[in-house]
Amino acid sequence: MKIRKISGILLLTALSIQAICQDYILKNKTIEVSIDRKGNLIALKNLQTGTNYASGKPLWRLYFDTTEEKGNEVLAKGNTPAIRQEGNHIAFIYNGLYTGKGQLNMQFSLIVSLEEDQVRFSSEITNNEPHTIVRELQYPLVGNFQLPEDHKLLTTYLGGQLFADPKRQIMSVGNNPPYMAPSQYYRQMDLKYPSHTVANCFAFTGEDQGLYFGSHDTTFQDTWHGLRLYPDKNGEFDELEAGLYKYPNCLAGDSWQCDANVIVPYSGDWNQTSKIYRKWANTWWSHREAPLWVRKMNGWQRIIFRHQYGETFFRYADLGTRIKDVGESAGVKTVLAFAWWNSGMDNGYPDSYDITDEKQGGDEAWKKAIGDFRKDGGKLLLYFNGKLIDTESDYYKNGNGKQVCYRTNTGSEYTEFYRFKAMDTFTGYHNARSFVVADTRYPEWQQKLLKMADRAIWFGANAVFYDQLGYCESTTNWDLSREFPVPDTRVIANKANVLKMIHDYIDTKEDKNFAIGTEVFCDVTAQHVDYIHNLTGSTSPVSFTDWARYTFPEVVLSDREIRDDTDVERRVNHAVLKGLRNDVEIYRCRDLIDKTPNYQQYLAKVNKLKDQYSYLLLEGKYCDTDYFSVSNKDVQSRSFVNGNRMAIVLTQSTKDVASAKIDVPEIGRASCRERV
Repeated sequence: MKIRKISGILLLTALSIQAICQDYILKNKTIEVSIDRKGNLIALKNLQTGTNYASGKPLWRLYFDTTEEKGNEVLAKGNTPAIRQEGNHIAFIYNGLYTGKGQLNMQFSLIVSLEEDQVRFSSEITNNEPHTIVRELQYPLVGNFQLPEDHKLLTTYLGGQLFADPKRQIMSVGNNPPYMAPSQYYRQMDLKYPSHTVANCFAFTGEDQGLYFGSHDTTFQDTWHGLRLYPDKNGEFDELEAGLYKYPNCLAGDSWQCDANVIVPYSGDWNQTSKIYRKWANTWWSHREAPLWVRKMNGWQRIIFRHQYGETFFRYADLGTRIKDVGESAGVKTVLAFAWWNSGMDNGYPDSYDITDEKQGGDEAWKKAIGDFRKDGGKLLLYFNGKLIDTESDYYKNGNGKQVCYRTNTGSEYTEFYRFKAMDTFTGYHNARSFVVADTRYPEWQQKLLKMADRAIWFGANAVFYDQLGYCESTTNWDLSREFPVPDTRVIANKANVLKMIHDYIDTKEDKNFAIGTEVFCDVTAQHVDYIHNLTGSTSPVSFTDWARYTFPEVVLSDREIRDDTDVERRVNHAVLKGLRNDVEIYRCRDLIDKTPNYQQYLAKVNKLKDQYSYLLLEGKYCDTDYFSVSNKDVQSRSFVNGNRMAIVLTQSTKDVASAKIDVPEIGRASCRERV
């Protein structure tokens, strides 16, 4: 990342501190920012509405490690900067930092810039303090956040979540798990990009205005979305603080820069946050249009042929017969095939993909089964795991599995466990499979991923599916070669790079309609695949997948979690409303939809509608509530646009029959297309 420089910034003298003005002000037609001479944020104002979100709290906080103590805190309160303002920039220079325990030989500069519609917060750190590493910079911060009554907290976690009472939400999770954080000082809602968040932003959004926080960072490094409550003067955890945290991991002798963080006081509803993020994303987004069959796909049956403990649910011959017939009875002609290899689900990776069941006829029998299924338009998505290495596999024991896997901050292997249960309790709790995680930067692992694509193509599948490449793990691979261990904070960028490599490779193949998919929706990885297997059904009271769908409408995304005959109509309706494909995973992929007759019958009816209007409901662009209005707020409604045609979907969750009037004025279809 590059940092903006102000002419002569390194020549500041003590005279700059003695500025005539008490406060430094940046102002245009829509935004006003005011910062005092101590670096406190006095005003962050939306001039169109008059709302000021700030209240005079410090802009930053910093943490460093020594060889003896981790998490040493440096506060803005104990440090006075030299300040200079030029045009629409304010620079704050700290020539050394004071901790309360002594002076640090660290140079720290901040630049606040007012751009046309946003405020940019740049930073630079030079660490000259021996035997230290700067681990974390919390900047910018909006402390004692002045939260308007109607503002909700909008996150992009799992595609989007919306919390009506932000403080109550933070407080409810702020001591979870108990005794793990310094809860006497603050309560925190854990939220990080890219751990299951679609995008690197969050917002507080009201009916006609809000405040957007975004890290528009083309390095796609880890970013914490700071949401905390601090105690007020009465000791109540009521003072809201919001901000963005970065992880410089800046060792002695190194420098680190960042100019990615922005805050936007905006006017309008929540849709403005999508437009802000997408405007930036368009500077790097390179999504290739998915094959037509993927765009027309209404869903898939997700099936495990053999489980990790050895139980066989389906045989190869079932694919072109019973599996095909049952799927078509519900209008589903696609299968996402798991555990088609001999050893079964989550077993033997990556060696297991080379060995099909010889008792069923091996490779040729599986290839024939796929061919039989594909007759009359069936589509087969073939599963591989993109990251896991079984610790019982030959590749781990005798190959390079131990060399390509993640190492923790102590050099030990990072391990994951998958606890699927058989009829007993022993398999799930005591006899689980254990795996290490491959670092996708290794060329050897990349070649294995390409081999998986070749395997899928040879079998005659329509697509390859790489599980778990769309998100980051709870830890990462650490570099232990320097004085302090340093984590890789760009795991999601690495996974995006490898997905792009695979997509480029597939594009060289004869079948130009062959597709690639992965699990979990994250912006930088999503751009390099044709479809995404979602992590959630997005139907909980706080789910707001509307954000992800409106921001990235071209992404083909599934629902999830309908595994039995419970609450079927509401959840299927939700999928139609949001343009989600159906992930049919009966009893967690162990059975077929004919074992859930209500789901089978209702999905069949809905799929007839989706197929009849596939040009709009599947191929069309999801436009949320643009270009129309509905008189009854109890009725949920969304629009889909393709060319000069529009479909409006309406549904309701209440038992009472509702009526509503739809008003469709002259719509600006051109402006709808221009947004993407």
